[in-house]
Amino acid sequence: MARSTSSTLSTSSVDPGLTEAATRIIQKLLGHFDGSVALRLWNDATHSFGKCADRVAPSFTLVLRDPSVLRDLVLKRGPIPLADAYFHGRLDVEGDIYAALGLKHHFQNLTLTGRERVGLLMDALRLAFKPARKIAPAGYVPTTRQFTHDHSLESDRAAISHHYDVSNDFYKLFLDERMVYSCAYFHSPDDTLETAQAQKLDHICRKLRLQPGERFLDIGCGWGAMVIWAAKHYGVHAHGITLSKEQLAEATARIAAEGLQDRVKVELRDYRALEGEGVYDKVSSVGMFEHVGLANLAQYNATVHRVLKPNGLFLNHGITHEEDGWQKTVDTEFINRYVFPDGELDRVSNVQSGMEAARFEIQDVENLRIHYARTLRHWVSRLESHHDEATTHVSEATYRVWRLYMAASALEFESGGTAIYQILASRRPDARPYSQPVPLTRQDLYV
Repeated sequence: MARSTSSTLSTSSVDPGLTEAATRIIQKLLGHFDGSVALRLWNDATHSFGKCADRVAPSFTLVLRDPSVLRDLVLKRGPIPLADAYFHGRLDVEGDIYAALGLKHHFQNLTLTGRERVGLLMDALRLAFKPARKIAPAGYVPTTRQFTHDHSLESDRAAISHHYDVSNDFYKLFLDERMVYSCAYFHSPDDTLETAQAQKLDHICRKLRLQPGERFLDIGCGWGAMVIWAAKHYGVHAHGITLSKEQLAEATARIAAEGLQDRVKVELRDYRALEGEGVYDKVSSVGMFEHVGLANLAQYNATVHRVLKPNGLFLNHGITHEEDGWQKTVDTEFINRYVFPDGELDRVSNVQSGMEAARFEIQDVENLRIHYARTLRHWVSRLESHHDEATTHVSEATYRVWRLYMAASALEFESGGTAIYQILASRRPDARPYSQPVPLTRQDLYV
């Protein structure tokens, strides 16, 4: 169903028949959308589409500045062309971006008759003209098609740099004050992001049962929040490693500001370059193992096992998804092309199986899926409220990539397609009987 709410035509020389062709395309694609969506064309004509268009005001408006977006959508199929058009400013979203992302599910489940498909193709081929109004440049969209999941030392450095070396000032606009870039831990829906992130850091330290004087390793230490918290509140000697130069610089400055240089060290190092055996009492990896690559998980687990003392504890905090392996889908293509080059996820059962194969004993597993959905909504809200400042640090295109990526991720966690788990494991000693590496109950975590 379509309803015209405005018909203000531009004074351009564009053939009105092309506007009619575009309207027919949109009617076929969005007429059965389960809701109400407004669409404003390049000539300012605005229409509402969807099953509820006559009864419900649209919660978002798609602003179509370039007719070729529709052509690409028909010819290339799928939501990737829409995302790319949004990043380049050829398409815009006004209003609720979460509601707009419901179009992904709609397009993936859309069925058309043969006659409808032929009609779409004929109309799409007419939409080859340039828009009459100049589109403001959104900036360069950094894509990452050059990565092949080989996860060499060089490619992993480049992948981490792509994602994390965007701009420390940009990250500060939407992260909490400690710059924790991983799932927070909410005791209450009313918790602030700062409170929830502090609770997450402490929750991990409690799970690891950190004790004063212990040697603690944080793999993928980010901007230093975990190592600083552990040293400051639990008296450990902390070592953090990262592949991001921007993160290293910020973490080093934060450690100095806290006066913890004698107990906390961070360095630019790949986990595969860790030296020694039985060096650390406790190890954490928070939001890092998604970058390891499925083919490298055995080496990752073996490395942690080697540097951890017998009976030492290892907490792996990472994202999983509901399917085996990392198959090519719209979601995986989007993530790898625009956001996380070479990132790969697997089922939590496979992750645990790999840890057990490396002679870890699983002690505890906790699902934080809903916590991450809530965290992401906080990040999106903060980023949107700092749009103008964000675009002084990055391009408009980069801002749009992050806004869309985090909003879409929130919906994925809410739907259950993606999850995140904290898996606490211990290194099995060489000889039996094994001693008990954790208390008999979890009571100590919550007192």
